[in-house]
Amino acid sequence: MTKRLLFLCTGNSCRSQMAEGWARRLHGDKFEVYSAGVEPHGLHPLAVLVMKEAGVDISAQASKHVRALKNIDFDFVITLCDSARESCPLFPKKTKVVHRDFEDPAAAKGSEEEVLAAFRRVRGQIHDFVEGLPEILMTEDRP
Repeated sequence: MTKRLLFLCTGNSCRSQMAEGWARRLHGDKFEVYSAGVEPHGLHPLAVLVMKEAGVDISAQASKHVRALKNIDFDFVITLCDSARESCPLFPKKTKVVHRDFEDPAAAKGSEEEVLAAFRRVRGQIHDFVEGLPEILMTEDRP
C-alpha cells in the first residue's frame, strides 16, 4: 500500500520541490508524493535548473499553499525548514511529522556561480536524505 507523503517548507519554491522530485524519482513506487508551502513563492527557476542537471524534471510541478491539500490524508509530513516546522498546520493524529532542516538556497548571496553552488549543495543534501527516506520513515512509523 502506497503511503502519502507531503514535503513542507516555507515558500514551496526550492527545497520541498526538489524533495518532491527526488522522491518521485527514487521512491515513486512506495509513496504518493506532494509538496507545499506555508507561504508559497512560486517554483524557483534555479531549482528547476539544478534538478534538470541531475536528470530530474520538476518544471511541471507547481508551488502551492498547504491549504490546497487539506483534503488529502497524509501518512507523513516532512518539514524541511525550521520556519515550516514552527508554522506547520495541525494534521490528524495518525500523520507522523518528521523534521529535517535544510538551508534555503534562494537566500544564498554572492556571484551567480556561488548561488548555483548553494542550489547544487542543497540538491545533493536533499537527494541523500530522500534516498534514505524509507528507512527513516519506517523508524518514525513505529509505535
